[in-house]
Amino acid sequence: MTTVPLAVHSQAHGSMRRKAIVATVLGNGFEWFDFMVYGFFAITIGKLFFPTGNDVTSLMLSAATFGVGFLVRPIGGVLIGIYSDRYGRKGALSLTIILMGIGTALIGLAPTYSQIGMAAPCIIVFARLLQGISAGGEMGTATAYLTEHAPAGKKAYYSSWIQTSIGFAVLVGACFGTGITLNLSPEQVESWGWRIPFLFGLLIGPIGYFIRRNLDESPAFLEAGDKSETPFKDVIREYPKQAFASFAMVVLWTVCIYVILFYMPTYSVRVLQLPQSASFMAAIVGGTVISICSPITGWLSDKVGRKWLLGGASAAMLVLAWPLFNMIVSQPSLQTLCIFQAVFGLLIATYTGPILAALSETFPTKVLSTGLSVAYNLAVMTFGGFASLILTWLIQTTGTATAPAFYVMFAAAFSFLGVMLGYRQPK
Repeated sequence: MTTVPLAVHSQAHGSMRRKAIVATVLGNGFEWFDFMVYGFFAITIGKLFFPTGNDVTSLMLSAATFGVGFLVRPIGGVLIGIYSDRYGRKGALSLTIILMGIGTALIGLAPTYSQIGMAAPCIIVFARLLQGISAGGEMGTATAYLTEHAPAGKKAYYSSWIQTSIGFAVLVGACFGTGITLNLSPEQVESWGWRIPFLFGLLIGPIGYFIRRNLDESPAFLEAGDKSETPFKDVIREYPKQAFASFAMVVLWTVCIYVILFYMPTYSVRVLQLPQSASFMAAIVGGTVISICSPITGWLSDKVGRKWLLGGASAAMLVLAWPLFNMIVSQPSLQTLCIFQAVFGLLIATYTGPILAALSETFPTKVLSTGLSVAYNLAVMTFGGFASLILTWLIQTTGTATAPAFYVMFAAAFSFLGVMLGYRQPK
């Protein structure tokens, strides 16, 4: 009988793990880029697909359509999570990127309202529904896949790369926005320039699919002997406390992503009256900080524990949200916006670097993807999906430009309590 040398066996496992990180990060980055670029160009899309004669109303309709994708995210999370827990992570990850690619293609190629009338916004809404189902299944499955590949003591470091991919998606989207708004006239942007990032996303989708189709299945999934036939029912019946604790911790994460990162380009133009190019440049700063710092904070949490990093970051956001928003409102400029994004980028990385590992420790393998998907997507749907619409309405009706700060403060307080009271890190 031929035995495989230990060094060769270890090298093979190391190669498989590196491939898992690269494939998951690239695929997840592609998905987030496709999903979030809509928010970056919400103002333009509102004018072209939801013309009302009132810019604020058009923007609110555009923001509402952005939120429509979040209504179906729990459905996508449950269905794809169940598929992942019963049949494997690899197939589920391939399915999510197909659905996202179709939705992105529909938006990038859709005729405008002036060309086909009411059919135009209907296409956009349908595309956002497809993207929502895809995004709903992506996070739980990607987290399960990476944490199940992680060696002992490196779970947060591995899963933190998912957050890095989100930061990278913001960075790439902001680079596209900067290049488009600096090099094209407003008329050219509205005519065809806004479509460029969507068409780019359409082109890279097949690459992400090819990468995921050639992945190895998660070792932990293959070795699990107690696969659940009813993972969703098991989460609700056997792990309700864990699901609620996970939900509470995700609230701040989703508010930071959808308020601080995705909504800020719109906020910078509509409220701060800054050029659109300045908002994208500042977003580049935030995306870069998150991309670089997330693996560092994930690695750190593997060494010192997750609870105090999560609690400290949420407490810091609770304290700093209003002063930072007040700074950019009282002194609107590219410089203050970059400072705002850099500080929040660091705090977001500190909170989100450890969070996926913390969430993965609350559920067993047999329901891991489903449990994560349910908790994550309910929080995203409730607090993130319609954040742009809610904040646009709040600012318009109250006349208070710092209204987003109070939304962030509420999320920070809620998640702080969730972390301190609901999370128990395994020994």
